[in-house]
Amino acid sequence: MSGYKLIVGSKNYSSWSLRGWLSMRQSGASFEEIFVPFHTEERGELIREHSPSGLVPVLLDGDLLINDSLAIAEYLAERHPAAGLWPEDATARAVARAAAAEMHSGFGALRSALPMNFRLVREGPVRSADVDAEVRRIEAIWRDCRSRFGQGGAFLFGDFCTADAMYAPVVSRLRTYSVDVAADSQAYMEAVWAQPWMVEWGEAAATEPAIEKYDAI
Repeated sequence: MSGYKLIVGSKNYSSWSLRGWLSMRQSGASFEEIFVPFHTEERGELIREHSPSGLVPVLLDGDLLINDSLAIAEYLAERHPAAGLWPEDATARAVARAAAAEMHSGFGALRSALPMNFRLVREGPVRSADVDAEVRRIEAIWRDCRSRFGQGGAFLFGDFCTADAMYAPVVSRLRTYSVDVAADSQAYMEAVWAQPWMVEWGEAAATEPAIEKYDAI
């Protein structure tokens, strides 16, 4: 199974691109990566050459276009069932999907206040009560998944899966802005940060030009 094309944006700033790219890497399938730089004025035009929504990532499989990170993960899980994008156990899989969906649709305060900046580590801005509440909720999700299903490995459901891919940009955000978390959350974050695909992504992010308006947050 080949012929995939994955359109991604900035590896330093595009959290949704990271999610789609991690799922693509986990699928084990070969793919052509099409990179749209965020530091050019033509960014929007370049993205719309591939994405009718004007958003990335986009997966192309022949004439099929999928322009949503979670939908990309679901499609790849169906096409590559042996890759383990979701847990094998039905109960664990349902909980993993719920955790991924909550990340996909929620945590707007955290996303707005703490945008992804993969290569940066610094003291973050003063956080609102809403942001702190979302951090606590994320930690609760991680703790619940790890305690119920994660005993076999370092990730939420033991082995790395789509739920981890969905929370990987959160790991980056909490690290970037030096957010204090509990010891068990810190251990999970360190496992995600050291995951080989995350390391590969980070090495590419480090080569990108900085965008001042994002780095100033």
